[in-house]
Amino acid sequence: MTTTSQIIILRCIDYQESSKIITVLSKEHGKIALIARGVKKPKNKLAGLIEVGNVLDVVYYYKASREVHTLSEASISYQSLSFRQDFEKASVLYATLELVSQIIHDNHENTEIFTFTKRFIEWLGEQEEPKVAVFPYVQIRLAQLIGFALVNVCENWDETVFLNISSGTLSNEPDSELSYKLTSRQSTFVLKALQSRRNDIFQLGLANRELKQLIYHLDVYFKYHIEGYKERRSDSIFEQMI
Repeated sequence: MTTTSQIIILRCIDYQESSKIITVLSKEHGKIALIARGVKKPKNKLAGLIEVGNVLDVVYYYKASREVHTLSEASISYQSLSFRQDFEKASVLYATLELVSQIIHDNHENTEIFTFTKRFIEWLGEQEEPKVAVFPYVQIRLAQLIGFALVNVCENWDETVFLNISSGTLSNEPDSELSYKLTSRQSTFVLKALQSRRNDIFQLGLANRELKQLIYHLDVYFKYHIEGYKERRSDSIFEQMI
């Protein structure tokens, strides 16, 4: 079936001498693999387009029984050279796309996650001074979009707040051994992320240790609720930015 769609490139690997296999988030079919034949040749019509984070308008041949489908045409919908030039932007981008790749099922359309990911890439690409603290916000928003959002049951946000992993709640008392006590700034960040989508959330001034802890706590939450969830390969790069 010939499909015209929009895709976000999540991952690229070399295949044979001149081709690449790319993992993409497609608007029509969710996460799929496409082969871009001959793309490593300078004169190939796809040369220069196949980069992680690019948003492309494409035509591909899709067959449900196949694991890899064939990319035939592509053009740029959105591309930011800043991802190659800004190490901090690149680290946030790669961590985000790796998280997206883990939480979405193969061949399963999810318009909300596609739209969020595309808008986030465009927003990140245009930021002059991106904040690494944007990543836990991404974690919280994606948890909402896949159906296990954190739920606030705190009676008083001026008191100690716990992130309860198994129940997915934020409360003033831990509800199990797998509960994390949040600092005041961590709890304010999480509450703001749940309630609004304003950029001022990134100005809260989380200390490096607080930021690392919050990202870790949220990763534990994903691991608890998503079977097969793995450590991100990009974390070794991402942590250098914190």
